[in-house]
Amino acid sequence: MKINNPFFKKINEKKLLNICKALNVKNSNKKTKIIGINDLKNAKKNEISFFNSLKYLYLLKNTKAKFVITNIRYKNVVNKYSTALIVDNVLKSVGILTSLFYPNALNDLIDFELDEKNIKKYKNIKYGKNVLVGKNVKIGKNTSIGHNTIIESNVVIGSNCSIGNNIIIKNSLIGKNVTILDGSVIGKKGFGFFPDNKINFRYPHVGMVIIKDNAEIGSNNTIDRGSISNTVIGNNTFLDNQVHVAHNVNIGSNCIITAQVGFAGSSFIGNKVSIGGQAGISGHLKIGNNVQIGGGSGVINNIPDNTKVMGYPAKSLREFIKDKRW
Repeated sequence: MKINNPFFKKINEKKLLNICKALNVKNSNKKTKIIGINDLKNAKKNEISFFNSLKYLYLLKNTKAKFVITNIRYKNVVNKYSTALIVDNVLKSVGILTSLFYPNALNDLIDFELDEKNIKKYKNIKYGKNVLVGKNVKIGKNTSIGHNTIIESNVVIGSNCSIGNNIIIKNSLIGKNVTILDGSVIGKKGFGFFPDNKINFRYPHVGMVIIKDNAEIGSNNTIDRGSISNTVIGNNTFLDNQVHVAHNVNIGSNCIITAQVGFAGSSFIGNKVSIGGQAGISGHLKIGNNVQIGGGSGVINNIPDNTKVMGYPAKSLREFIKDKRW
C-alpha cells in the first residue's frame, strides 16, 4: 500500500539533462522529465533509482525506474533492465539528487509551529504538562501523552496509544495501541554522510518512521527516519530499553528485541525474530523469519529462516557451543 509522506515538500519535476549536469553525467536527452528519486522497489517509471550492490539484483530486475544511477562496475548489469547513469560515487550522487528534489531535508529544522495551546483542541485524549504539538498533527481517541513531550507537525498517532514523558516524535506515523516509553526520540535524521578532507557531505533523509499497531517502544530508544525508504517497526513488535534503529531498517511483526541492541542502516528483519541484549546487526543484511540471535552477538552476514546464532561473528548455535568446548 502506498503511503504518502507529508513531512518533506518536493520541488517540481526536473529535466533529465539538468540532473545529469548536476551529477556530471553525459546525457543528450533534452525532453525527458523526472519527478523524483526513489528506491528500486518503489520507483515509478519517471523517477530515478540507484544500484550499488549485486545483493539488490532481485529488485533491479523488477524496478519500474527507467533510469538507474550506478558505477562503471555495474553498467552492463543495469542496462539489462534499465538505463544506466554512470557516476564515480553512487551514494554521494544519490545524496546530491535527493537534495535537488528536497532542498530542506538535509538538516532537522526546528519546528516553530510547536505550541502548548495546540494540544487542547484534541478530544477524548489525556495529556500532561508542557506538551508541545505542531500543526496538522492527528491524534486518535483514548490516547495519553506524558509531560514534556514534543509531537512535531504532520505526525499521526492512532487511537489507544500511550506516549510517555520527555519524548520527541517527528516525521512519523504511529499506529493503534502503540506504547512508547519515556525518553525516546522517534524520527530524527539518520547518521549518513560521506567523509571528505575539507567538509563531510551529509546525506539528506526524506523517509519516515512507521510504527505499526500494537508495537511497544522501550525507554530511551532512538529510531531514525529513512533516507529514501522508510524505517518500519512491525505489528506487535516489542523493543526493550536503549535500542537503536538506524535509517531504512525494517523490523517485521511479532519480534522481541531486548536492551541495547543496535541495528545498522538498511537491514531487513523478518517476523518472529528474537534478539538478545547488546547484540549488533550490521547494515544491509537480511535476517529471516523465526531467527534467534543470542545476547552480545555480532551479526555480519545474512541469516536464513529458523536459525539460532550466537557469538562474534555470529554462527550457528551448534557451532558456537562446539567451539567453546575444552
